[in-house]
Amino acid sequence: MEKVCILGAGSWGSALGLVLAKKGYEVIIWTLSQEQADKINKTKENIDYLPGVLFPNNITLTTSLEEAVLDSKIIVLAVPSQAIRSVSSSLKPFVKDEQIVVDVAKGLERGTGLRLSEVVAEELPNNPYVTLSGPSHAEEVARDIPTTVVAASENLEVAQIVQDMFMTPKFRVYTNPDIVGVELGGALKNIIAFGAGICDGLGYGDNAKAALMTRGIREIGRLGVKMGANLSTFSGLSGIGDLIVTCTSMHSRNRRAGILIGQGKSLEETLAEVKMVVEGITATEVAYDVSKKLGIDMPITSAIYSVLHEGANPNEVVADLMMRNKTHEIEEVVEDKLGF
Repeated sequence: MEKVCILGAGSWGSALGLVLAKKGYEVIIWTLSQEQADKINKTKENIDYLPGVLFPNNITLTTSLEEAVLDSKIIVLAVPSQAIRSVSSSLKPFVKDEQIVVDVAKGLERGTGLRLSEVVAEELPNNPYVTLSGPSHAEEVARDIPTTVVAASENLEVAQIVQDMFMTPKFRVYTNPDIVGVELGGALKNIIAFGAGICDGLGYGDNAKAALMTRGIREIGRLGVKMGANLSTFSGLSGIGDLIVTCTSMHSRNRRAGILIGQGKSLEETLAEVKMVVEGITATEVAYDVSKKLGIDMPITSAIYSVLHEGANPNEVVADLMMRNKTHEIEEVVEDKLGF
């Protein structure tokens, strides 16, 4: 039985552990919490994140990073995006060059603006790297509800290895060499989903959300192309696909957090109620800074930044967005050379 390890015992790490365990892999999930490890090993259920889903016997939790990594074919990074650097650094004494690192977090590093593949490359430069992304709520994956994702890597052979490992009749995996686009799509859609939640919290309707999502994917594409991404990636699973699911589902913690902000809750009250990492908050901050440095116009991102970090009133921000200088959609397409 081949061994794989997953670093992070949250909902997504647990769900992917179930996918691999059902294929016959020995799955070791690493967590910092001895209490969590003991509880899940005993009850065979991650009740805090995936209540009602039982773990098979070939999933084991440990607090030993060395034990988790030893002889594992792949190392799945399923920790929050801002922990990717510290966890990757902690791997150095144990990891071997042939072990494939698979990142499933979505975000940009605060302070540097780096994509997560760039962060891992600085810490583990000799390891093959794949990012696994797309419209994939853990709550559905864990219950075998059909899901499709993309494995992105500059090395197609490595991407195909990960594709084969994860592919099941209920979990379809495509490959894509555009790691820049896949990572940016996964990170930046959280900003738009946060905005979609704010719209819901304010009581706006489907028209507003459709407009936000459509203009939001343009912003993502505009910044992505400037950063070296392939435009077509943003019409795929990690672009429009992930945007749709994150903006419309109550499984989305970013949308739920936005709803609470739209209803008048403070950021502190919102985070206390959601009780999980809301990646869109940090992504907004980083993307705002990066867009300013690169001279890219991102009005929706700037508006959400003003709500989160400058205390702006959401209703007033929406009015400002609606009353910006008039323009012509087709002229923008020609001018920006964007295909949508």
